[in-house]
Amino acid sequence: MTQLHDLTAHELAGRLAKGEVSSREATSATLARVEATQALGAYLHVDASGALAAADASDARRRAGAARGPLDGVPVGLKDIFLTDGLPTTCGSKILEGFIAPYDGTAVKRLKNAGAVVVGKLNMDEFAMGSSNEHSAYGPARNPWDPTKVPGGSSGGSAAAVAAGSAFATLGTDTGGSIRQPASFCGVVGLKPTYSRVSRYGVIAFASSLDQVGPLAKDVTDCATVLQAVAGWDPLDSTSADVPVPDYGKDLEAGARGLRLGLPREYFVGGGDPEVRAIVDAAVKAYEKLGAKLVEVSLPTTDYAIACYYLIATAEASSNLARFDGVRYGQRRDPGAGLREMYEATRALFGREVKRRIMLGTYALSAGYYDAYYAKAQKVRTLVRRDFDRAFGACDALLTPTSPTAAFELGKKVGDPLEMYLADVFTVSANMAGLPGLSLPCGFTHAGLPVGLQLLGPHFSEPLLLRAARAYEREHEWAARRARP
Repeated sequence: MTQLHDLTAHELAGRLAKGEVSSREATSATLARVEATQALGAYLHVDASGALAAADASDARRRAGAARGPLDGVPVGLKDIFLTDGLPTTCGSKILEGFIAPYDGTAVKRLKNAGAVVVGKLNMDEFAMGSSNEHSAYGPARNPWDPTKVPGGSSGGSAAAVAAGSAFATLGTDTGGSIRQPASFCGVVGLKPTYSRVSRYGVIAFASSLDQVGPLAKDVTDCATVLQAVAGWDPLDSTSADVPVPDYGKDLEAGARGLRLGLPREYFVGGGDPEVRAIVDAAVKAYEKLGAKLVEVSLPTTDYAIACYYLIATAEASSNLARFDGVRYGQRRDPGAGLREMYEATRALFGREVKRRIMLGTYALSAGYYDAYYAKAQKVRTLVRRDFDRAFGACDALLTPTSPTAAFELGKKVGDPLEMYLADVFTVSANMAGLPGLSLPCGFTHAGLPVGLQLLGPHFSEPLLLRAARAYEREHEWAARRARP
């Protein structure tokens, strides 16, 4: 018999609608699963009393015939980067330890308005800076398929919670792959929407021109449902696009027949794990059998994307994190020797990776180096966008690996920042261009680790990506597998 925590969100919603189970029962089962899998380190804070109260309120709405939709009563988790009224929000950092958010960010508010039950806040790399979740100040999260492996980052806790069944869906953020890469490593579906599609209001900023909010879930249908709840214009976010939100579930079952899917030759070169490459190649061939037409395309500036990303992202991080100075909010360490000493003592609370990126970004923005580094990176960013525009003239969407490898061992890359940065080689370009990207499971290695396939599309093409992903998912059982940590 299938256990409650193994259900997808839409399967649970169906049982809730039929009265076969209550939200309190589902939430209690989720909290029990959180407790049973706590060794994974997916959660930084669990709000059991608040979750049960929200579940009871959902059950009351259903009894009154006033359910708010498919997410009403469904337990979800939030990456600890989202301001959540009355709950701790640390962004995985000691510098925000003890900070209680005074309001809900827009995405959180919209989830709550949809009736979702917030179970707690999820582990992440400090200030979303990392590809393995090993840079959390509160300890790493672990991969539910193999706890000796990383879950990916920076939304590692968000992906691990879904894979382990301790949340039916989660919200993460993606600055250079931080939704898609953990989704790949943990065998779940992760969607980074078009930049500006989901409000960033109430999200602690890493790199403001790159950050985007998106869902992680057990399957494509759940991803579409969560995106439906959180997408849309927000006057509180100056970068939010006033573009109508389509029905993301409308064409989910339309299939892949007739779609032109591009294969960027730069993404299918040597250097990655041959086993991962073979699994992705098999998934690509499966699309042909589904009636899609495969087209070879080129993205010539791909080789420059990582270098440019780590100039732009660190420069924006240097600016955004200047606010954590011991004066405005967050921790304050004051040795009583003057303002400079207070700044130094407070900012010493940042972890090594955050300090590294602040220093890189400050250097790139400094007098005499701005034009040589930051300004040049922005020019290359324009070329990256043009590459994608040309490619989408020949195809509807792109198929690529999500990551060059499956999940790697804890500690393997943490001492080599450059090797860690290269884990995002297939994901950063979409952020540079502001494009939507989706990762879905496409197989498992001989060691039993998930492998992800990435779909990239033009701006606001989320319905197309979801349709294409669902076409593959419907014919393969990868998304139906469950980790047993």
